[in-house]
Amino acid sequence: MSRVKYYYDSDTLSYRKIKRKKGRKFGIFFLSLLGMIFSGFLLLLIYLNLPYIETPKEKVLKREMNNLQLQFELINKKMEQAEIVLGEIEDRDNNLYRIYFEANPIPIEQRKAGFGGINRYKDLEGFDNSKLIIATSKRLDILTKQIVVQSKSLDEIALLAEDKEKLLSSIPSIQPIRNEDISRVASGFGYRTDPFTKTRKKHWGMDFTAPRGTPVYASGDGKVIKADNTVSGYGKHIKIDHGYGYESLYAHLYKYNVRRGEKVKRGDLIGFVGSTGRSQAPHLHYEIFKDGSRINPINFYYGNLSPEEFAELLIQAQIENQSLD
Repeated sequence: MSRVKYYYDSDTLSYRKIKRKKGRKFGIFFLSLLGMIFSGFLLLLIYLNLPYIETPKEKVLKREMNNLQLQFELINKKMEQAEIVLGEIEDRDNNLYRIYFEANPIPIEQRKAGFGGINRYKDLEGFDNSKLIIATSKRLDILTKQIVVQSKSLDEIALLAEDKEKLLSSIPSIQPIRNEDISRVASGFGYRTDPFTKTRKKHWGMDFTAPRGTPVYASGDGKVIKADNTVSGYGKHIKIDHGYGYESLYAHLYKYNVRRGEKVKRGDLIGFVGSTGRSQAPHLHYEIFKDGSRINPINFYYGNLSPEEFAELLIQAQIENQSLD
């Protein structure tokens, strides 16, 4: 029930009842409604122009997003450094290691190839930082692939290096008699006068004059395939298979220090100088075979002679004289 209000009438000296007009009530209601609308509009303007107000949870999420973005930037910097280092390794691999071991360089297109076919990054699309995440993922995938390619290349190089090391140790590359034990180089490779028939004929090896019993050494790693006197003219002789198509022969021996089937290393004592078979005096007749053909042994003494000693040996070997066998 609404309160009844009165006012004091001084003319009649009495209280009179206040009567409200119907139009005034409507005016008050309209003004109140207008004030509310204006106040709401004003508050909306203030809200839109105020800085964004974040809830505590939103602040935590925003901080985490900023941290993730920073981590992605750091990852990209680390990948950039890794790409530089990997690029230097790839350059050495192509222009040094693979050339040295006679392997074809890996094309740059193969090393840096991307991934074709389906979209591998579809699940990463549609987010605020999708562009950064996808770019980083692609870069990481390509870098990973480059590392795999380089790793396989280094595995191949390791196998080639192991094989090359075996090859280098197998090639007959030292003089079979020590330089200080040699009296002289009696004959070299080529046409020489036969000591028995006195005719000019091809001499297929080198003759090293040395006293009977002088040690004879294996000129490379290999396996003894002969240690007998079954070949006419060679007398007691040893033949070593070095692999890779190389063989060496040591003839006119006094006695053996190895037997057939035995494996030897370069520098191992295998026998002693003698004059057995078709021989005129104690000496070692030494031959080298490559793929079944005799080749000049003069090119295989780089392992134990100085440049000066080799130059002197070369001069002696080129003299066309009489051989000893």
